Amino acid sequence: MDKFDRIHLLHRCLQQARYPVAATTLMERLECSRATLSRLIGYMRDFLGAPIESDHQRGGYRYAEDAQDRYELPGLWFSPAELFALVSIRQLLKGLQPSLLEVELAPLGKRIDALLAREQFGSGEAARRVRVLAMAGRPVPIPTFQRVSEAVLARRRLEFTYRGRGDDDETERSVCPQRLTRYRDNWYLDAWCHKREGLRTFALERIREPHLLPQPATELDDHLLDAHYAESYGIFAGPARQRALLRFSPHRARWVADETWHPEQRGRLLPDGAYELEIPYGRPDELILDVLRYGPDVEVLAPDELRHQIAERLRRAVAIYAGN
Repeated sequence: MDKFDRIHLLHRCLQQARYPVAATTLMERLECSRATLSRLIGYMRDFLGAPIESDHQRGGYRYAEDAQDRYELPGLWFSPAELFALVSIRQLLKGLQPSLLEVELAPLGKRIDALLAREQFGSGEAARRVRVLAMAGRPVPIPTFQRVSEAVLARRRLEFTYRGRGDDDETERSVCPQRLTRYRDNWYLDAWCHKREGLRTFALERIREPHLLPQPATELDDHLLDAHYAESYGIFAGPARQRALLRFSPHRARWVADETWHPEQRGRLLPDGAYELEIPYGRPDELILDVLRYGPDVEVLAPDELRHQIAERLRRAVAIYAGN
């Protein structure tokens, strides 16, 4: 434990104590000698303005009663765990999409970078030790993100042209925005679509010429939204209508057993080392793609329709390489 870790822990011990803390207790908590404890207390008093009082009768220390609940370490002072959380947040902000939130987040980013560059944090060493990798993200035009996010927060109806990914056809949509969702490194709008008269999910990069309408957006209950969007598998799934039963080979069992595919999943390890996973789903599109990435290490046991769809995809894949 280094000096800054001990200062942070000493501050927490004194801040939470209602009675003087014995020096021996502090030495044990800080894993240090009496001389080191004395130096730390002197440093906090002289350089950090800590209102530490000595209790000679009890041989302990405490913060002054009138300052105990108000004193904080000056500036921003973090434990190692808090520091890595801060670095992770910084990396996540950078990875959302270059320039997407640049104007709004630039001042905050500069303050975090300046903080991480301080000697306390190893002169920028911490930032080199955390990586947050994004992949398969699709860029969203900045004006589109700004208009959509404004509609969501202002609770206003939104109109736009939407180009469907499946057929590339363009349709005019008028929607009541409900939520912005970040899913697998891409942005989506959850909204009530007046054209389809139902809840739909729109990929932001497929939205063209969005503009706000003067009418307020209809508010839908959170329970209704969760029942539609969180009940079954994937971002476009809708309500769960079926349950898929997957069997993973012993080779992949321990990997999959640690994964969360869905909050309502059920899984069990089998005597032969394989792993069975049962998950609810509506539309099978996204589930099929995720199953296929495990190749020969997974088998769809039920339902038969999903099993046949997977088998057909695999036959077509094999046909591509059959001539090689």
